[in-house]
Parts: sequence; C-alpha cells; structure tokens
Amino acid sequence: MHLLDANVLITAHNLYYPLGRFPEFWDWLVYMGDTAQVKIPVEILEEITEGSEIGRWLSEGSNYDSLRLDEDVDPVLVQAVIEKYGPGLNDAEVIEIGRDPFLIAYAMAVPADRIVVTVEASKPAAKRANRRIPDVCKDLDVRWCNSFEMLTALNFTTGWRSRS
Repeated sequence: MHLLDANVLITAHNLYYPLGRFPEFWDWLVYMGDTAQVKIPVEILEEITEGSEIGRWLSEGSNYDSLRLDEDVDPVLVQAVIEKYGPGLNDAEVIEIGRDPFLIAYAMAVPADRIVVTVEASKPAAKRANRRIPDVCKDLDVRWCNSFEMLTALNFTTGWRSRS
C-alpha cells in the first residue's frame, strides 16, 4: 500500500495533473483507494485546506472515504519517528515538523506492505525540524518513493479504465 503525503496531491494538481484537465488521474487515485493500493492517513488529509480545489474534490462523492486510511496510529511509533528528527525538540520545532511523523508511523506499523510517497527530496544535511521525509524514512528502514515512482509501480496511464 502506498501512503500519500498531502504534497503529492497538491503538487500533482498545481504542476502536472490539474483537476479540471486530467480527471483520469484523480479518478484513478480514487480507484486505487477503493482497492487499498493508495491511502492517505486522516492526519494528512486534514492538512488539505477545505476551501481549496483539492479540498472540494475530496468532499465530492466517496473520494474522501475511498482515500482515507481507516485505522488509528500507534502513538509509540509516532514518538519513535519524532525522536529521529532530533532529541528534545521544542514546541516550535514540533509544530514545524507538522503531521509527517504520523505518515511515517503508519508505514512503520506494516513495513513490509507500506511505502511512503512524498515529493520531498532527500537532504541528509538537514537537522532537527528541517529533516525531510526520505531521510527520516531511511533512518527507520521505512520504504519511500516519489510520486512518479508510485505511478510507475502502480502502472498509471490515462487509459487505466480499459485495463481495470
């Protein structure tokens, strides 16, 4: 299962697959959600602004329910992820990190079957709250990929409906 960061949807809409121009992509995401190949933790879904175009799309039909990962996060795993950002983070740093630890913790819960998907690029020199998802995943032996690697792995094409 691929667990998506909010930036995957936001970047896809803003740069590659605008909602109004590539409905096939967005329909495919919902289909992938229905088949449990793609999911988004509720903590990550909450990062998407309600009034945004993507927020409106999520509220249409069963889009939100199809993509939402329907489970609770293990707080022990979230804490283990936060520790990888740096010891003794202050409140401002925890706020800056945001919801990323939840995304990684869900992947840690079933590491053989889950992959974190993000558009963040590795930046190994970054410290504490500035650490990137790929680097924290690497430290925790959590698999991750970027959006395009996910599209390749799941064989997305605009003609996906004729194959499903």
